[in-house]
Amino acid sequence: MTVQTAPTEYVLTLSCPDRPGIVAAVSGLLAERGCNILESQQFSDRDSGVFFMRVQFAALPDTDEDELRGSFGALAPELGLEFELHGTAVRPRVLIMVSKGGHCLNDLLYRQRSGLLDVEVVAVVSNHPDLRPLTQSYGIDYHHLPAGPGGKAAQEAEVLTLVEHYRADLVVLARYMQILSDGFCAKLPGRVINIHHSFLPSFKGARPYHQAHARGVKLIGATAHYVTADLDEGPIIEQEVARVDHTHSPEELVAVGRDVECLALARAVRWHAEHRVLLNGDRTVVFR
Repeated sequence: MTVQTAPTEYVLTLSCPDRPGIVAAVSGLLAERGCNILESQQFSDRDSGVFFMRVQFAALPDTDEDELRGSFGALAPELGLEFELHGTAVRPRVLIMVSKGGHCLNDLLYRQRSGLLDVEVVAVVSNHPDLRPLTQSYGIDYHHLPAGPGGKAAQEAEVLTLVEHYRADLVVLARYMQILSDGFCAKLPGRVINIHHSFLPSFKGARPYHQAHARGVKLIGATAHYVTADLDEGPIIEQEVARVDHTHSPEELVAVGRDVECLALARAVRWHAEHRVLLNGDRTVVFR
């Protein structure tokens, strides 16, 4: 009896100067190696003249990944390709940073445990001890690293050590209420996702939902974005909104805000984990 071996699936993402023949070159290379395209999306940015593509495909069981990557590398000089190749069986390793608000953390941990988010949360880091019981109930390591006066640099160095120790592919700020230094952001470009309310710049500082209530807002929003040295101005991955009205109290606005924050952050993390997000300068291309 012959045992059939399932093909290995990969995701190829690429960007390059737009020109004729890119799709043909990529699909032709895959066909030559017996690969079957399962999903293909592309976008040409007419403003920048850059072409973006995401291809998910099944390769033959005996395909050598390094050889396949080398084949695409051989196309790079001709087409000006920047590309990444990922096996779909590899779950991205995620380190979550959080302060006292646990709604986004709990949502991400629940989605991971339920199989709704195909990542591996390897550790949680917080500047407060409050969420240790929640985290450990999921069997995940919790590190309390307070950022005291004058100790921010040392605290961030410890976080980077944990990123390396756990081999984290992605850091998620799940309502982490500390500003990351420029140096920290520079060490993890495109690998840190943050969530915040979408009132900015209208309601800065403390108690933004109470400020919004005082102004009679009609929409509550949340934005998930990559972190850069420019505070809350990194490339946006996802946004979510919910309509509210004059009957909502400040506390009810906070509750609605928590829900939309969870939704926007979970989508952003999932799309990043599935290699659906490509950076396009200060913007993103998201192949949903």
